[in-house]
Amino acid sequence: MNEESIFQEEKTVDIEAYKPKVSAVISEIEKVIVGKRPEIVLLLTAMFAGSHVLIEDVPGTGKTTLAATMAKVTGLEFRRAQFTPDVMASDITGYNIYNRQKEEFEFRQGLVMCNLMLADEINRASPKTQSALLEAMEENRVTVDGVTYNVPDPFMVIATQNPTGYVGTYPLPEAQLDRFALKVKMGYPSPEEEMGIIRARRGVNPLDAVSNVISIEELREIRNVVSDIKIDEELYKYIVSLIVATRKHPSLALGASPRASVALMRLSQSYAFIRGRNFVLPDDIAAVFRPAIAHRLMLKQDARLKGTAPEEILGEILRATEVPFKGKRK
Repeated sequence: MNEESIFQEEKTVDIEAYKPKVSAVISEIEKVIVGKRPEIVLLLTAMFAGSHVLIEDVPGTGKTTLAATMAKVTGLEFRRAQFTPDVMASDITGYNIYNRQKEEFEFRQGLVMCNLMLADEINRASPKTQSALLEAMEENRVTVDGVTYNVPDPFMVIATQNPTGYVGTYPLPEAQLDRFALKVKMGYPSPEEEMGIIRARRGVNPLDAVSNVISIEELREIRNVVSDIKIDEELYKYIVSLIVATRKHPSLALGASPRASVALMRLSQSYAFIRGRNFVLPDDIAAVFRPAIAHRLMLKQDARLKGTAPEEILGEILRATEVPFKGKRK
């Protein structure tokens, strides 16, 4: 009996019914974002898993455009916060203001009160402002002057940042990074793709021609389906083995947390859903392992001096960890 037949015995949800909708979302986004299907799939993986994404790359590679396009295609209420040193935490969470006519304080919503918030250039704001997002990202709520307010459902943060070291940037603290399920890098397009980009923008902005192809209700339904994707007990062990290996690796000063284990599980469920299955395979876990874990790690000094990348270490861990149903990777 092979690994797929093990899971297919438990098949209950008709994943095939969702395939056209998922394909339509990806195709619509690709009208604006050229040559970045893997990155689009990763963002959708996080969205369907109810998670948040950090996009890091140099300016002008389409980070903000990707977030705005996703919001329009999915019909989510979208707000953009341009993070600068003078942005305050209350701008994000909201604040109370005194109403002289009513002689009482009124709550004014912050930018976080939406379905999809773009935290643009998040590492240009002060650490205090950055941390204003922590409660909303983890618990889907904000607390202002002792009163708790729920953020809309669904809720997702897509944050962009310039590489650390650029003028006016503040490195995100580990607690903030750990809230992001994925860290994605856009990269430069190929010459052919870049020619397509400038041709498309010769006249109107291609974002204006993008249509809404999925409703908020359908997105909630997809998230419920994703949470029911089957995971074999052996795959729970596989996830934990991968995470524990990051804590023992000689080149790492800080490994991944239990929050990373939960994120890896949920992302693998979502990735399996996008691939058209209602069961997780080891390859689903491996596919999201690097973007889900690399940003959570802290290299030791000697590894940094050698120029070792966290992705290299994670690849080493993947190859060394026994894969359920298959043995070791080659």
